[in-house]
Amino acid sequence: MQVRTPSESLVVMTEIVLPQHTNPLQTIFGGVILSWIDIAATICAQRHCQAMVVTASLDTMNFLAPIRLGWIVNIAASVNYVHSTSCEIGVRIIAENPQTQEHFHTASAYLTMVALDSNGKPRKMPGLKPESEIEKKRFQAAAERRELRLKLRNKQIKGVVA
Repeated sequence: MQVRTPSESLVVMTEIVLPQHTNPLQTIFGGVILSWIDIAATICAQRHCQAMVVTASLDTMNFLAPIRLGWIVNIAASVNYVHSTSCEIGVRIIAENPQTQEHFHTASAYLTMVALDSNGKPRKMPGLKPESEIEKKRFQAAAERRELRLKLRNKQIKGVVA
């Protein structure tokens, strides 16, 4: 099976916050950010495995700062880890105030994406070869998060967690 580097599937998206994206406080709806995160992660995973993918999970989502009407939203997604038929995609949201040129880290998320074959069944993904030190650190941290996800999932299946 082929092996790819994180840089081969990197996604960088830019959006502008329009009135239809905002709530009465003129800040962006969290659901809009979640949608953009899912889109970036999907594109990233599809580039990596060259197949259709589905979102299997989204780790805890924390909104760190508001994003206001008219601001620019920069979304970066990268493959952090691959295991058999799934991968972890890290997504980082940076909001930019176009008037002051200030940048704000407003959200981060980790999504698990599963590759599908033509019958909609999970299929193998190419391996991942992290190259830079940061990619290697992300790979290791993602492997640890995967273990925690599996432990939590097993508890949920057994009815320990609601």
